[in-house]
Amino acid sequence: MTLDAQAKAILDQIARSPMPKLHQVPASVARQMFEISCKLTEIKNLPIGRVEDRVIPGPDDTELPIRIYTPVAAPPGPLPVLVFFHGGGFVIGSLDSHDAPCRLIANEARCLVVSVDYRLAPENRFPAAVDDCLAAVTWVARNAAEINADPTRIAVGGDSAGGNLSAVVSQQLRDAGGPKIVFQLLIYPATDALHEGLSRTSNAEGYMLDKDLMSWFFAQYLGDGGGVDLADPRFSPLRHANLGNLGTIHVVVAGFDPLRDEGIAYAEALKAAGNKVTLSEFKGQIHGFCSMAGVIEAGRTALVEGAALLKEAFAQA
Repeated sequence: MTLDAQAKAILDQIARSPMPKLHQVPASVARQMFEISCKLTEIKNLPIGRVEDRVIPGPDDTELPIRIYTPVAAPPGPLPVLVFFHGGGFVIGSLDSHDAPCRLIANEARCLVVSVDYRLAPENRFPAAVDDCLAAVTWVARNAAEINADPTRIAVGGDSAGGNLSAVVSQQLRDAGGPKIVFQLLIYPATDALHEGLSRTSNAEGYMLDKDLMSWFFAQYLGDGGGVDLADPRFSPLRHANLGNLGTIHVVVAGFDPLRDEGIAYAEALKAAGNKVTLSEFKGQIHGFCSMAGVIEAGRTALVEGAALLKEAFAQA
């Protein structure tokens, strides 16, 4: 397996940079660094039909910001909708950091995208992010007419931590009896905090997401003192006792990603449980490559492929 040349160029640039690593600075500073990085590497100037920022009710009397994307030349509604959860280890990331992927998916899949600005750690620890994402999907289903959405065609998706949240939300909503999720787009998802696959060691250093950063993310989200069962399916969805009846799922993994093997394991477990599953492994890629689609061509390829499968699932729903 050979590292993609464009991914290597990014890693070489990071290695030469005098900037500290994300886990070496406070979370507030890490967020600023991540925003800058995303803007430098995203696809630029993607058109969109309409963008609307709103605030909806969150859990426990909180307010939950969302951003609604309507595709260019949108057909008359109601439109199917993807509820999108950004990545960033539950600590960093925002509506702005993942603006470009949301625009691309909305246009390619001809759907609404509702991006969710869920609460971040360490200010709001587990399971705050899960609760916010559940609230967002429930709100979309109940208020679909208000945003020109079809409540019978709701999908979820996200990258990394957002992929984790998408998997968790799908399981939790199935267990609660709805709203029904017709498709999941899981981009290099974290699925099992206890996973001991080879990729956790072979890709532990030098490939964007390393073991120190993963440990830092976990500590911020779960708390240094522990107290959270790492096998809790709200954090490790691969550990859920029932992986059946979860619909259609597309999983994307990167060859040089410590999360690769748990993503593959989740896809295989979902398929074994009777779900319709597709798996795309970008063997030469690193964690985060879809957020860097402006400088890593495979990132755009993965997003376009995922959007095509999303569009197909909506058509069949």
